[in-house]
Amino acid sequence: MSHVIWITGLSAAGKTTLAKAVTAQLRVGGESAIMLDGDDLRDAFGLTQKAHTREARLDLAFQYCRLARMIARQGVTVVVGTVALFKEVHEWNRRHLPGYFEVYLQVPLAELRRRDPKGLYHRFDAGEIANVAGLDLPVDEPVSPHVKITYQDGLTVEKELELVLQKLDEHRSLGRVGSHRSATPSTFHES
Repeated sequence: MSHVIWITGLSAAGKTTLAKAVTAQLRVGGESAIMLDGDDLRDAFGLTQKAHTREARLDLAFQYCRLARMIARQGVTVVVGTVALFKEVHEWNRRHLPGYFEVYLQVPLAELRRRDPKGLYHRFDAGEIANVAGLDLPVDEPVSPHVKITYQDGLTVEKELELVLQKLDEHRSLGRVGSHRSATPSTFHES
């Protein structure tokens, strides 16, 4: 059975890095897996200049959801890394995506600003852009993600990956063959 693994969090939370790691590990385990990244999807759909209002983001998020569902229905596990922090999206995903598994990366704004690989927070502070998720554009934190990883100093993508794979195995479970590495969840804040 295929799954949709939905990794969400604000810009610079580490979604793409974790999604790449999860996808690679699933493939190493012999699973057919594909990664869909929010920035890459915007580019593929020719939407890099599209408005970033709540309505436009919500519409785009549902396009990602439907694409993930279409691919998963063909027997491929889909790993999605996108902001899409809207309760409507989380609820729709739970009802419509096969084997839906939600991962939320919760990172404090100060750390996001420190990372800022796209200069998004800097540009917002300079007044160059608006409608930035988590700043002037309100977001909905997931209510009950399967895994919630709260940032802390020393947290590595390897530790995040270990926890996600452990929880994914538990989620898939009852008799699932081919378990991933075990994790030590005591170092994480999870739900």
